[in-house]
Amino acid sequence: MARSMCAAAAAGLRPNGGLLLRFAQARRGSHPPPARGRRGWVTAAAAACALPWGVWAAVRVTGVETGFPAVALIAFTPYVAATSLVPVVLALLSRRGRVALAASAAAVALVACVLPRGLPGPAAPASPGGPRLTLLSANVYYGLADPEALVRLVHEHGVDVLSLQELTPQSDDALTRAGLRGPLPYDVTEAAPGPVGGAVYSAHPVEKVGGTARNDYFAMPRARVEVPGAPSVEVVSAHAIPPSGPAAIPAWQDSLRQLPDARPDGALRVLAGDFNATLDHAEFRALLETGYIDAADATGAGWAPTWSAEGSLPGVTIDHVLVDRRAQVRRTSVHSLPDTDHRAVLTELVLPRSR
Repeated sequence: MARSMCAAAAAGLRPNGGLLLRFAQARRGSHPPPARGRRGWVTAAAAACALPWGVWAAVRVTGVETGFPAVALIAFTPYVAATSLVPVVLALLSRRGRVALAASAAAVALVACVLPRGLPGPAAPASPGGPRLTLLSANVYYGLADPEALVRLVHEHGVDVLSLQELTPQSDDALTRAGLRGPLPYDVTEAAPGPVGGAVYSAHPVEKVGGTARNDYFAMPRARVEVPGAPSVEVVSAHAIPPSGPAAIPAWQDSLRQLPDARPDGALRVLAGDFNATLDHAEFRALLETGYIDAADATGAGWAPTWSAEGSLPGVTIDHVLVDRRAQVRRTSVHSLPDTDHRAVLTELVLPRSR
């Protein structure tokens, strides 16, 4: 009796069960699970958001910024590093672990490139025991910078050597009238119209290094400065072509390569000026690797922008003082100078004692 009731019940339920099964199959066939499609779009969006930071990190780390606009843009790496957590946060909020991991790797690479220049460097070696030398470098913008303000900086900070770029004959005369020759009576000057000229003024006797012919771009005069109690110091007023367009990139590279390398057994050398390059440019880092120290980077002041002073663009650090490793960097600072788009860079050095 029970068996027949169970069979009857099973027979009665089969049609309904089949109907429910077909209904479920029909729903699966006509409406595919939407979650998979949404996941794909979210992943693609998160990856697209992280891609610019990843590409930037790859270019910066490998140093392949060989063309325009990459050379110009790479100068803004500190700003990109400062925003590099944005794609990481977005990936985490959207629960895209792999994208978050890749974005984190790019962020770590970018921050590692720019963080050290804003932190105090390793402990300085024992003082070389020689005299101090205070050097000021400024791009005077077609000779238009305020000469009296510049001379005030020289007096206020006890400047021993002044390196100028874009010096014109008129600005050289104006500096003389403003009293520059009092504290800095010696000079190697190559004044010229427009942005071409340059000069090195000194409190100590100087001798011109090299011939009178200019390089193919801007004047970059060299002066051998005789500092009492120290070996002769060769000071170069550096000025590289700006990488302002595709045609300018080869000239920019060439003008940086025309600067003399550091030579541990050669002349004690300082390069001071407008390099139109930052620590994020591979071409500039190659010059440093010959044996120079970037003074601002060594003192934790490498984030201080030197251009553009009028704020037309986010500030970048393209004016530098590069120092022979045999000297010691004591301090650096940047100073506003009226009527120029650059800030002046001040560096105090301790030179090795002469033998």
